[in-house]
Amino acid sequence: MSARPLVLVVSPGDETYRGYCLEQVAAAYDVVLLTGTEPSWEKPFIVDHAVVDLSDPAELLAAGQGLAERHDLAGVLTWDEWNLVPTAHLARALGLTSNSVEVMRACRNKATARTLFASYGVPSAASMRVRTLLEAGLATMTLGYPAVIKPAAFAGSIGVIRVDHPEELPGAFAFASEGASRSREDTGVLVEEYLDGPEFSVECITHRGVTTAVAVTRKHLGPAPYFDEIGHTVDAADPLLAHVAPAATAAVRALGITDGVQHVELRLVEGRPRLIEVNARIGGDMIGHLVRLATGIDLPKAAADLACGRVPDITPTHCGAAGIRMLYPDASGTLTQRQINTPFAAHTPWLRQVQWIREIGEKLLLPPEGDLFTARAGFYIVTGRTTSEVTEHLDTAADEITLTTRADR
Repeated sequence: MSARPLVLVVSPGDETYRGYCLEQVAAAYDVVLLTGTEPSWEKPFIVDHAVVDLSDPAELLAAGQGLAERHDLAGVLTWDEWNLVPTAHLARALGLTSNSVEVMRACRNKATARTLFASYGVPSAASMRVRTLLEAGLATMTLGYPAVIKPAAFAGSIGVIRVDHPEELPGAFAFASEGASRSREDTGVLVEEYLDGPEFSVECITHRGVTTAVAVTRKHLGPAPYFDEIGHTVDAADPLLAHVAPAATAAVRALGITDGVQHVELRLVEGRPRLIEVNARIGGDMIGHLVRLATGIDLPKAAADLACGRVPDITPTHCGAAGIRMLYPDASGTLTQRQINTPFAAHTPWLRQVQWIREIGEKLLLPPEGDLFTARAGFYIVTGRTTSEVTEHLDTAADEITLTTRADR
């Protein structure tokens, strides 16, 4: 029998984007899984599992309780946005450390979060919930243009669109409504004030109500009017962290979060931070991996520590920078070519990873027909000493990568 504490991970995600999370947790803990499919790549990192319909909260709860009967669990956690609320239910049912179910619901619902931000004086965006196109039009008369139309409870910038003129509103409302219809929790739509400024996220760790901002991520967005994230950079010495950390920690406190890792999104408007949302889990798009490359801080292990009631180690052990760039086609179509210059890849130590996620012959669909799940062909990750050096490396690598599509008739 292992002497290591045992943690239950709910919904490990796919190997491409979340494999590093499970690997890093398994380096310090024995792991059991609640997963939607029979484990494959996860097998080296786990000691037991249960396959469950993750969309069924009652089934998830029962399966988690079943694993708890077989194992002495020290904690339960998830980095899956869709399972934050069910995981909180499970943790509380098992008497383990967790944020409350109500807090997780507030994090999942942008309308609730906006109300809490306003109550606690956290600078955010003016927001109005709407049910019809007519109500959306009335909301824009109050909020003005440009405006943002978005699902109340979704993720990945799916269904989020900017509207600059009234004639664009019907199409934008339909786009946001379609995205909202895919939510299991709230199919509502919000009309919000457009925050005009560069976008960032603050990666935070909260222990017993005290939040520490450990890194800031500079985000790079695709073409308007959509909000698809096409790249991120993290610099351990970024001076912006001290400027945006107070707003990020205030937002975490306003939502009532007591423990865990948070990915807090905001924009700088006229130099001042304004909140977009708080995600009560490790950021997607490999951001947790970038944080470790840049600072040495292990966010997945910190999340497991917190779930088990332990004090996480948030001491930086490295001072560098890292970046990721997503690979998108210039236009929607069938993927016909994807490659990187092999000698370049083999002899470039700062090129840390090139990952293809789509195969030749598959269709890549950009918005509005598609979204980040249907448009991305892959990504690559680089490191450097500073943000400027990472940006230079990202641009250099881009010249060595070929991605082409054929327009479908």
